[in-house]
Amino acid sequence: MDRGVGGGRDPVDEVLPVGKMAVFGLQHVLAMYAGVIAVPLIIASAIGLPEREVTYITAASFFVCGVATLIQSVGFWRVGIRLPIVQGTSFVTVSPMIAIGGHYGLKGIYGSVIAAGVFGFLISPYYSKLLRFFPPVVSGSVITVIGLSLTPVAIGWAAGGQPGQKGYGAPENILVALITLVLVLAITRFFGGFIGRIAVLLGLVIGTVIAAFFGMVDISGVGKAGWFGVTTPFHYGLPAFHLVPIVTMMLAMLVIMVETTSDMLAIGEIVGKPLREGEEERLADGLRADSLSTVIGGVLNTYPFSAFAQNVGLVRYTNLKSRFIVAAGGVILVLLGLFPKFAALVTAIPLPVLGGAGLVLFGTVAASGVQTLSRVDLSDNRNITIVAVSLALGILPGAAPTFYDKLPEWVQVVFGSGITSASIAAIVLNVGFHILGGGTGRRPAPATEAVEHAQQAEEV
Repeated sequence: MDRGVGGGRDPVDEVLPVGKMAVFGLQHVLAMYAGVIAVPLIIASAIGLPEREVTYITAASFFVCGVATLIQSVGFWRVGIRLPIVQGTSFVTVSPMIAIGGHYGLKGIYGSVIAAGVFGFLISPYYSKLLRFFPPVVSGSVITVIGLSLTPVAIGWAAGGQPGQKGYGAPENILVALITLVLVLAITRFFGGFIGRIAVLLGLVIGTVIAAFFGMVDISGVGKAGWFGVTTPFHYGLPAFHLVPIVTMMLAMLVIMVETTSDMLAIGEIVGKPLREGEEERLADGLRADSLSTVIGGVLNTYPFSAFAQNVGLVRYTNLKSRFIVAAGGVILVLLGLFPKFAALVTAIPLPVLGGAGLVLFGTVAASGVQTLSRVDLSDNRNITIVAVSLALGILPGAAPTFYDKLPEWVQVVFGSGITSASIAAIVLNVGFHILGGGTGRRPAPATEAVEHAQQAEEV
């Protein structure tokens, strides 16, 4: 097993010098900040919140993201998987929260969020028993879909946002994204050591400077933001608990747990601590952290949390496996929540710059999934079928975003996520083809392959 530089310590538990950890942690923050601010912006615009409230909730999201990341990566008691996982606001719950907010307001949203978090915490030990249904043919398919489903996000960023937005697809956007991509690749190729490890950070910084010459960088928000702010519990009043919103959010919480399980499988493979059957308690620890963070989010005026797949790619690309690097990123997120001016400075990075870096990171996640699938016997048509159908259903929501729009809302919540669709498909097909039909789905051992080849030769 790969070891850290300090006394044979496992790389996951390695503590680097404070300066390096701060820089590497900042790299994680810059890679994921757009996902953090997107959820409050979408919900606020949908339910008509004034700008000052959007700013307040965004700062709260940064703060709780940091707390959630520390809980997950550092951990305490039986909470936190203690792997380099960054926590962020979940996109799974956006649609149901908009619907809840329209009928019950923010108090109804936060009541359902708190209830869903408690529900997730209580069922985590039981849900973790599903780990046996994630052999390499399932986990590899799902990890690949994580990368493939994130790649369109990076493509949208590179073009300048979403189709229909002003400037979408403008040549200068694509040029800046391409320059950022080339910068990240060039730094990785020509520099080793510390510089090579911060290729994404340098690409984002230099790309932003170049984007400024195209007039893409707007720092007016820095002047408007306050120097210091603290998010207070129940800022909008005591939460309201209504049955329909709670049941809706509990369903969404189950979907979040599927996605988090997939992300934890991915990061476990990358850092050399894979989750295997018999290690269900480790998974339960991670799911408890998700759920506890969601409860904290409801109390501190923000939304449910889950593992952020964006940062899985960064761990794989940089090969920096220490969970304390991610914890340093968590501290930075807390500070961004406490000092809005710094948060505004971070959010000034234009989308095309993020898109250029995202293409590398998200593609790396997909490549990790392919690496996991290399351990699967793909000469077995059953495994090919599992992979093929899982990938197809996994990319469907991204390829056709309105595909499920005319179906019931619970169907949209569950299958509107490509990661969840792929997970459900892969698990069900694996049960049908292997668990009920016999077999493991793993590639035969070399000795077994040699015997098979010899038998085939004799038959010829």
